[in-house]
Amino acid sequence: MKAYLILEDGTVFTGTSIGAEGTCVSEIVFNTSMTGYLEVLTDPSYAGQAVCMTYPLIGNYGICSEDMESDRPWPDGFIVRELSRLPSNFRSEESIQKFLAGHGIPGIAGIDTRALTRRLREHGTMNGMITTREMNREEALAAIRAYKVGPVVDRVTCRASVHIPGKGPRVALMDYGAKKDIAQNLAKRGCDVTIYPAGTPAEEVLAGRPDGIMLSNGPGDPKENGTIIDNVRRFYESGVPVFAICLGHQLMALATGADTFKMKYGHRGGNHPVRDLTGDGRVYMTSQNHGYAVDPDTVDPSVAVPAFENVNDGTNEGLRYIRKPVFTVQFHPEACPGPQDANFLFDRFMKMMKGAKHA
Repeated sequence: MKAYLILEDGTVFTGTSIGAEGTCVSEIVFNTSMTGYLEVLTDPSYAGQAVCMTYPLIGNYGICSEDMESDRPWPDGFIVRELSRLPSNFRSEESIQKFLAGHGIPGIAGIDTRALTRRLREHGTMNGMITTREMNREEALAAIRAYKVGPVVDRVTCRASVHIPGKGPRVALMDYGAKKDIAQNLAKRGCDVTIYPAGTPAEEVLAGRPDGIMLSNGPGDPKENGTIIDNVRRFYESGVPVFAICLGHQLMALATGADTFKMKYGHRGGNHPVRDLTGDGRVYMTSQNHGYAVDPDTVDPSVAVPAFENVNDGTNEGLRYIRKPVFTVQFHPEACPGPQDANFLFDRFMKMMKGAKHA
């Protein structure tokens, strides 16, 4: 069956339908990871977006539920050059085609994903429509241009708190769209983890007397989360050690007076080099998924200093806070998919909690 991808600038790509039949309107983004398409699909940070994979062959190792970063896929749509319909992997449970169709996610294959990616790089992230229907051009463009991602954290967060018992430090993990591997990295270090819904009042979280607070990744514009930002400000003021990732990094910056901005096309992939500004200048390869960044020029130097920067474009990749035991990063140290270079940051958080406990 034919499918069409229509961009808000009027560009049309014609390909083959994959996944569910129908229509979705979404923000179109691209991911440069060569593997890990299942982790990408199940990353809640993609809520409100349709993902184009730049690697030309997707689906060759099928679907392995053990590797999922949440219990369902989150993108509105999926875009690939070639979809492997016969996965070859002893762990595979089903094809990616069945997985997408079973979750009602439309997609398109057989288009020039390189041309699409170059257009998004040159002109910036834009809205688009994936459809299996013949559409009136003007009606389609009107719907595409009217689309807004909006506040999506409430859509992806857990509905009730979840406890993962452990004998080590008590960690409150705020779920703004948390990937499973964040909790797993804490648990394997012995932490007693409680995962809280995004809107849980700070007073309730602090009443549990956590030794540390983890602010997770998540989707959308950080400025759409006013109530959450107020809670993050209380976490900062509490003096409890805080480690924040991705959206959590942006929320902490906003809570302490800095500003964020939307990037031209964001960072999404498993090959982004990041320079450590607080140590020996070492460069780490990192996994990333974000379309917004903290403006370092708006950070009060008496509050925080840049800790990491992106080698490719110089954007801020992390902050070290001066007055409080807080550090935040824009990239994903749990790295699924992606390199494990930055996994040591979980150990840094463990040392921070231990130091605060004995202070």
